[in-house]
Amino acid sequence: MIVLGIDPGSRITGYGVLDLTMPRPRYVASGCIRIQAGELAQRLAQVYAGVAELIAVHRPQELAIEQVFMARNADSALKLGQARGTAIVCAANHGLAVFEYGPRQVKQAVTGTGAADKSQVQHMITAILALSAVPQVDAADALAIALTHGHARRGLIQQGSYGGRRSRGQRWRDYRPD
Repeated sequence: MIVLGIDPGSRITGYGVLDLTMPRPRYVASGCIRIQAGELAQRLAQVYAGVAELIAVHRPQELAIEQVFMARNADSALKLGQARGTAIVCAANHGLAVFEYGPRQVKQAVTGTGAADKSQVQHMITAILALSAVPQVDAADALAIALTHGHARRGLIQQGSYGGRRSRGQRWRDYRPD
């Protein structure tokens, strides 16, 4: 089972590809789709083309993507939502099942706390996947989303057995996928 994780953005869209067929997730690839300047429609077309290329190269069976959260400004949230929608439509057009996870849910699954910052997510992704270098922030977020999906598929989040222990003061059942 190959999963493509997407951290959507209208300027930078992070991606992470994991192989979940092994007992432990195996890193396949990660990086960023860097969107060139232009009108919003042109940037969304670049997101679509980038996701389509990743699907063609890595042949994932499922796509995991971050849910929309309310940003500081409504315009940014709308653009994020449009980039997210573009990636979902691309996945659906290629026959992939799509799964969504909230930002706090992803942080909880990867770091043990829903309030983790980006550097903590990068650190844990590097350690969990035994990477030789720290991935760029957007790529680390995308890998975290894919990893969260892997845990959800195995039912570890619902059982509270990720890493053999519960996180301090948190209940895993609060962070199950829809």
